[in-house]
Amino acid sequence: MQHFVLPVRVYYEDTDAGGVVYHANYVRFMERARTEYLRQLGFEQCDLMQRGVVFAVRSMQLDFLKPAKLDDLLKVDVEVQRLQRVSVTFLQTVSAAQNDDLFCRAEVKVACIAHKAFRPCPIPEPLMEAFRR
Repeated sequence: MQHFVLPVRVYYEDTDAGGVVYHANYVRFMERARTEYLRQLGFEQCDLMQRGVVFAVRSMQLDFLKPAKLDDLLKVDVEVQRLQRVSVTFLQTVSAAQNDDLFCRAEVKVACIAHKAFRPCPIPEPLMEAFRR
């Protein structure tokens, strides 16, 4: 299955009073990377919503390994770990772009949800095919 990388620069707004990335911002970086991964596959969030589906995070396990700091250039990796009928589990990492120092690792399970009913539903087949490539 595919692998995607999003470059991210750490800005002042991403840091806490100590000048390191605030822990919740790793989740934001990962969300952006999953969105850009879908875009690379040819699926915009708005288009999926018009097709009647959205994705919601079902569970997330994070390991914070070391701090990223102001002005660091990061890479946020996305890899499909498990693909099921109504959910996808991603393995995501945030690391230094220059030397691969690992800052954060996460397993993120997202569920496909019928937009209007807000109930689980099957992932659209074209997207399933794209995930499998």
